Amino acid sequence: MAIFLTESSSVIVQGMTGSEGRKHTSRMLASGTRVVGGVTPGKGGQQVDFDGTGVPVFDGVAEAVAETGADVTVIFVPPRFAKSAVVEAIDAGIGLAVVITEGIPVHDTTGFWSYAQGRSTRIIGPNCPGLISPGKSNAGIIPADITQTGRIGLVSKSGTLTYQMMYELRDIGFSTAVGIGGDPVVGTTHIDCLQAFEDDPETDAVVMIGEIGGDAEERAAEFISAYMTKPVVGYVAGFTAPEGKTMGHAGAIVSGSAGTALAKQEALEAAGVRVGRTPSETAVLMREIAG
Repeated sequence: MAIFLTESSSVIVQGMTGSEGRKHTSRMLASGTRVVGGVTPGKGGQQVDFDGTGVPVFDGVAEAVAETGADVTVIFVPPRFAKSAVVEAIDAGIGLAVVITEGIPVHDTTGFWSYAQGRSTRIIGPNCPGLISPGKSNAGIIPADITQTGRIGLVSKSGTLTYQMMYELRDIGFSTAVGIGGDPVVGTTHIDCLQAFEDDPETDAVVMIGEIGGDAEERAAEFISAYMTKPVVGYVAGFTAPEGKTMGHAGAIVSGSAGTALAKQEALEAAGVRVGRTPSETAVLMREIAG
């Protein structure tokens, strides 16, 4: 089992013919992902060769879905085109849209997030590394060779910390690792992933990685306290960040005590989550549970 992405997922790539789209499509194919098509307006009818595997290109998402049965799209388009790309995917009824693009204006993100409400498309991102169910499928830019299939779930705001945690616990392995992105507005939240991992019979424990700014981790702590029966360990990036300073991701802005690493740690620990002070310490805590 896995959440959101399985070995049967059929993936298209919006922006596949661009440099980033082409590079990461090649990596996804190499890791066993069923990439069934790409979308680039004006290039429909072409085919891109990836080490002997020909992937057809379509002019639009609806056409790609109709021809291939795709249920996942990974979006590698420039920020100014991202909103229209996501809306097109939603209109096509695709089940999962993974938005890798960073630098999308928040107004555009809130626009396509709002447009998705009540429809069938789950959005992951934007400004995220995507998600991977090791040994099954990989939708995005997460390295596929740093871990193995296992029974830990991972949800993280940070791409690089996602990779580090996967590597640190590579001998135990993961059911699914989800990088939700660190922008102020994201389509899939910590809570969405925690609920999915709670419901997944082949996930035994969960690592949750957050960062300073906002109150997403505090809200996740409330959810964990009320609904999670599986053990959760956590890490919050930014213990040494100066108060009031923006650190990296646009969502990481500290306001008063809310949003600080300490406030998040206290909220999570009050919910029964063991919180590491470093990524490596967090991996040790998970190892004590799942090792």
